[in-house]
Amino acid sequence: MSRYTGPRLKVMRALGCELPGLSRKSVGERDYPPGQHGARPRRKSDYGLKLIEKQKLRMNYGLTEAQLQRLFREAKRAKAPTGSKLLELLERRLDNFVFRAGFAPTLVAARQLVRHKHVLLNGQPVNIPSIRIKPGDAIVLTDKARRMPMVLECVEQPALTHPEWLNSDGKGFQAVVTRLPEASEVPFPVAVQHVVEYYAVRI
Repeated sequence: MSRYTGPRLKVMRALGCELPGLSRKSVGERDYPPGQHGARPRRKSDYGLKLIEKQKLRMNYGLTEAQLQRLFREAKRAKAPTGSKLLELLERRLDNFVFRAGFAPTLVAARQLVRHKHVLLNGQPVNIPSIRIKPGDAIVLTDKARRMPMVLECVEQPALTHPEWLNSDGKGFQAVVTRLPEASEVPFPVAVQHVVEYYAVRI
């Protein structure tokens, strides 16, 4: 299954949650599912609730289903609680680091910066968004990226407040990881236990 490239606001309305990594827009007053009967209250099944929580993660971080399943398997093998470890692994992706540091309006845009080698990781050009960062890692934007209107706008008005697990210097176009991110620092509400239960019977 490929990455989603359709209407992003429609996805957020369907999931009932604003996903900062997917879009900077707000659902506003249309906080009900899209479609002719979207405004009608519906009772979701247990499966439906778990699916929504899983889809929040997949859509916000821009992963394919196969990628998310691989991360879940890795989190399941860890000694830490599976749900918390899964969120940590998602937050530690390089494209998410660029986004949370305030250099891109969304994770989609941050992924493009990485893909086009506008980000230096520890002084080296990289183009793999899924690289896993660790404490002490540092990123710096290239000279070309520093002149991009999108980047300059984000530095002036970040999409989100910077999390405590990184130090970001917008004026210097650089950021450093100070510690591992925690599950509570994910920038949108997610019932990660539902995700664990969803995959528990499928993997």
